[in-house]
Amino acid sequence: MARDSLYEIHDPRFVHLIVSSARLEELYSGCRWAEGPVWFNDANQLLWSDIPNQRMLRWTPEGGVSAYRQPSNFANGHTRDRQGRLVSCEHGTRRVTRTEVDGSITVLADSHQGRKLNAPNDVVVRSDGTVWFTDPTYGILSDYEGYRSEPEQATRNVYRLDPATGEIDAVVTDFNQPNGLAFSPDETILYVADSGASHDDVLPRHIRAFDVVDGRRLANDRVFAVIDKGIPDGIRTDTAGNLWSSAGDGVHCFAADGARLGKILVPQTVANLTFGGPRRNRLFIAATNSLYSIYVTATGAQVP
Repeated sequence: MARDSLYEIHDPRFVHLIVSSARLEELYSGCRWAEGPVWFNDANQLLWSDIPNQRMLRWTPEGGVSAYRQPSNFANGHTRDRQGRLVSCEHGTRRVTRTEVDGSITVLADSHQGRKLNAPNDVVVRSDGTVWFTDPTYGILSDYEGYRSEPEQATRNVYRLDPATGEIDAVVTDFNQPNGLAFSPDETILYVADSGASHDDVLPRHIRAFDVVDGRRLANDRVFAVIDKGIPDGIRTDTAGNLWSSAGDGVHCFAADGARLGKILVPQTVANLTFGGPRRNRLFIAATNSLYSIYVTATGAQVP
């Protein structure tokens, strides 16, 4: 393993995914817990959450950082649907919402089988328009990132939601704390992080992989990778099928075969990340108090 102050190289393939001369840039500090970055290429902006401060922030290359939404209902993870609209997970309201082009808010999901969701955490949208999200209990464990409440769901699930019909199905029900999720570039695999070790070291700190069947069901459950420092939280894939995961010591990169290729070392615990910039080759990293970025040679798979 090769290591310098910024990179750990576990596999020669990682050398071709990083820019050796690139350096980690701190774009903003002052968050209490930075989370949920999402890139808008058409607006040349990044949005992300500062959960305990009840706000969503916006960064642009020209204008720096400004407030996007406050209060934010303790919003956590975000993505965009195929029409470019913002889709968000809110701890405070225990719901998944969509921000329409006129700024109005549409509630996509706030309950399952007549009971409130726990605290939706992270979300992705498939090419068929379906919304897939995780529902751990982090946002109701205390009043720091939401409102302390007793869970009404018996399990902590991964859901598939069809916004066209309102149909919502629990596609996996045996997670300890499902967290970040991402599709492979061809959408045949769904990766889901289990961050149960955040509150009990003997619980999972791994990423599971599932085959997507008919765009509706998940099969062939297996452990894809284990995080050796901290826990997996937010995850993203690049166009070559590599998976990039948050971790306690930075960003870990795994090949599609599950091999750890290397790490980008970050001075704060990383919660989430996304690819952005005009060519989707800039990695934006939400890490505890700060927003960082670094250029890579990988291209993010996010659409749009």
